[in-house]
Amino acid sequence: MTALADPTRRAILARLSATEARVTDIAAPFAISLNSVSKHIRVLERADLVRRRRLGREHLLSLNPEPLEAASRWIDEQRALWSWRLGKLEDVLKEEAP
Repeated sequence: MTALADPTRRAILARLSATEARVTDIAAPFAISLNSVSKHIRVLERADLVRRRRLGREHLLSLNPEPLEAASRWIDEQRALWSWRLGKLEDVLKEEAP
């Protein structure tokens, strides 16, 4: 998931994991422009990791954990599958060893 490749985007997600926040509050700790932070947020929105809602003139962001949970489940399944496969390979190699 390329949306998670950038440390700024990961920091934005970490901030949103605690609570909903305004875009300007998200941008405050970064030494980049508000426009640059907004571009990072759009990448996260396209990946469905962040949701935006409007409250008057303010834009509030929140974390959508569902895609991360789906990725985590897939990784766990792959880990279990490869552990099983490597265990079978180890068994075969032990049988063939003198």
